[in-house]
Amino acid sequence: MRFKKQKRHRKTVRFFCVCFGFRQPFKVLCDGTFVHHLLHNDLTPADKALSNCLSAPVKLFTTSCVLAELKKLGAAQSASFQAARKLAIARCDHEKVVSADACIAEVIGENNSEHFFVATQDADLRKKLQKVPNVPLIFGLRNALFLEQPSKFQRDFVKSSEEKRLHLTEKEYKALEKRTTSVSANADEEDSGDEEGLGHHNPGLQPHDTRNYSGKERDVKDRVRFKRKKAKGPNPLSVKKKKGHENLNRASGKEVKGDDGNGGNKRKRKRSRRGKTVAGADV
Repeated sequence: MRFKKQKRHRKTVRFFCVCFGFRQPFKVLCDGTFVHHLLHNDLTPADKALSNCLSAPVKLFTTSCVLAELKKLGAAQSASFQAARKLAIARCDHEKVVSADACIAEVIGENNSEHFFVATQDADLRKKLQKVPNVPLIFGLRNALFLEQPSKFQRDFVKSSEEKRLHLTEKEYKALEKRTTSVSANADEEDSGDEEGLGHHNPGLQPHDTRNYSGKERDVKDRVRFKRKKAKGPNPLSVKKKKGHENLNRASGKEVKGDDGNGGNKRKRKRSRRGKTVAGADV
């Protein structure tokens, strides 16, 4: 079950990273209810718990209006107030203190330019932020944290934006139409010039290759021309070395020494058969 949850969370994080450009470390905007839930269920340290949920490093933020709301609650939320003070403060530009959900909704705006993950236990706030295209939502359930899957509105928004990318805008269509008309006009001028025998030069096009081709190569000008390999010398490793004069003299000297008047033929040795000679002596 835990493996399936982590797999589902990674899939959701990848969706927001690919479609809306979220980058690590992820910025998580927390409200008072979420900070209280972390302390009540002993999910501390908070940054480690959220990094395990998103499988990535995180930075935790809150707003000054959230701190003011926790401070108004008094001693009942003093621990949550002290814990929230340790978080980074996201700029909200409110002269007067407003409610936490209104402040977070205004910080997120219409397009969530700061790429915040919103962590809250407020169901109404989560339902409201589901209608903003690029706002991932985090909530807690007992001692576990969950990342909500993209809403139907967010998926439809991504699908429609991808379809728009496939089609030309009105500005691009006008530019393309203007370009095609100019190219067709230039082509008509060239054709009329060829018929009249006048060589008009179009500066926008590169000059054609005017090399002389012979035979069949005149018709096929884009054919690859291969170079013939020239005959090379023999492999020096396979050639025998020439014998020097010293080697010839040594060889001739040996032949002279070997010649002893017998025409160079060695004297053959005769075998003596001892058995026959001994037998004749006895007789």
